[in-house]
Amino acid sequence: MRILGIEGTAWAASAAVFETDTLSVSKARQDASADGVFETDDLADPSDDHVFIETDAYQPDSGGIHPREAAEHMGEQIPQVVETAIAHAEERAAADGTAAPIDAVAFSRGPGLGPCLRIVATAARAVAQRFDVPLVGVNHMVAHLEVGRHRSGFDSPVCLNASGANAHVLGYRNGRYRVLGETMDTGAGNAIDKFTRHVGWQHPGGPKVERHARDGEYHPLPYVVKGMDFSFSGIMSAAKQAVDEDVPVDDVCRGLEETIFGMLTEVSERALSLTGADELVLGGGVGQNERLQRMLGEMCEQRGADFHAPENRFLRDNAGMIAMLGAKMYAAGDTLAIADSAIDSNFRPDEVEVRWRGPAESVDRRGRVETEVQGAEATVTIEADRVVKARSPRSYRHPTLDERLRTERTRQEVRLTSEARRHGVPTPLVRDVDPEEARIVFQRVGSADLRESLTAESVGAVGEHLARIHDAGFVHGDPTTRNVRVGRRVAPPDERAGSARADGPRTGASREQRVFLIDFGLGYYTGEPEDHAMDLHVLAQSLAGTADDPEALFSAACDAYRAESGHADDVFASLADIEGRGRYQ
Repeated sequence: MRILGIEGTAWAASAAVFETDTLSVSKARQDASADGVFETDDLADPSDDHVFIETDAYQPDSGGIHPREAAEHMGEQIPQVVETAIAHAEERAAADGTAAPIDAVAFSRGPGLGPCLRIVATAARAVAQRFDVPLVGVNHMVAHLEVGRHRSGFDSPVCLNASGANAHVLGYRNGRYRVLGETMDTGAGNAIDKFTRHVGWQHPGGPKVERHARDGEYHPLPYVVKGMDFSFSGIMSAAKQAVDEDVPVDDVCRGLEETIFGMLTEVSERALSLTGADELVLGGGVGQNERLQRMLGEMCEQRGADFHAPENRFLRDNAGMIAMLGAKMYAAGDTLAIADSAIDSNFRPDEVEVRWRGPAESVDRRGRVETEVQGAEATVTIEADRVVKARSPRSYRHPTLDERLRTERTRQEVRLTSEARRHGVPTPLVRDVDPEEARIVFQRVGSADLRESLTAESVGAVGEHLARIHDAGFVHGDPTTRNVRVGRRVAPPDERAGSARADGPRTGASREQRVFLIDFGLGYYTGEPEDHAMDLHVLAQSLAGTADDPEALFSAACDAYRAESGHADDVFASLADIEGRGRYQ
């Protein structure tokens, strides 16, 4: 099988030929399962791949990418790189006696700059008609993930995508790649480029920041993680201000790397913890940064997970990944008619129906007895009637930043755990705390995490609890299915006699189960509806990554929230705004 791929989402005019011998379309279709899912993960051993890539990158004269100039570059260079790739395919076909040089044409359908994408799509249609072969439309961000999964040989990894316009963490469940966390404002590379433009450096800014950071001392900058989401805008403003106030630029660059990459590594660890995965792959052009790769590698080593970063030619925007994923999609019969091949500049990875792989094996934790659990940032030791939580030092973070986060989060967790309890939300009792050692001793509560007991009743109770703490003026910060404990409810003597509950309204969600909120380390005091909406957004993302019916469960949480909250309309208006923001423009 030989697939021509064409990439052109923003700056890289690229064409590639991906070639494999191990699976034909007919064999894939013969092996199709009853539900129509084609198993093509054995497409090739990566060592047997033949990948030819021809790229001509757009280099702006100053500042960042200018959409008009990028489109002009794409219009000039796409025909040339495509013809070079076709010539290579024809040489390969002549050498092995193949009748046709290519079996299909794959192109980046989105996300990206609309004018650039349209040029690429037009070229792909023309080549497909020229050789009378099928057309395959590829999601650019899923291609970043799949090339890492393919090259690593991993089964079902979590993926961190860090590129110019994008930054998100993805996990696979029920036929789609689910967004477990993402940037709330701008992409990782664009954020860095905004700083370097302020300093007066030419695009791309990432390599220059990396070079200057090696000679700098750590300068503290805002660190913003909300569940598995994150924000870069405040960091950029603080970095620009620091340079304007004569902080050495090398020190600010070091602070940028330690902060941005620390955040990306932390949310990746949170995603591993949430899903139970033990494999992580990296994608995107920012992933070429050596410091980011070291951080991710250290984090995975510390928690016993495997990590893979593809070689740089597959990290930056390239047509090789488009051709490789295109081959899997073609083998699965996932092709497009010319009339249906319109581009989508806001094409989200979670909109893609993944037909080229079967369901990932879920981790069954029911009935499992654990005495020690490795969480996202702490080791939890479980004893008969208590739980000892120790925030262990994270070697991937700068020591100054790590010590600050561990101490601050320990204090905040104790404070808000007790505060939530005062407002009628079931939480564990705090029995002892040592902020300097980042160690807390809690009462042991519940018999399972929420992810092991996902029902409308239990998730509805979470919605009710969040409404109560929001009305009290603070947020949880990380209400995932790992940070809720569920146990059978035992009614106190006065309630069994018929009196009202002492800890709030007796709802259907709380009659059969006792649902506890735990791990308030990312919480903070706020009365802003958007901050409250972020709690709901984080819950929704965690359900998407762990539940078979996330929409119905989240609906139960929202219904309970509305019934309990005094300002639900404002919160849900903010939630709609958060979910509707253009992440990939």
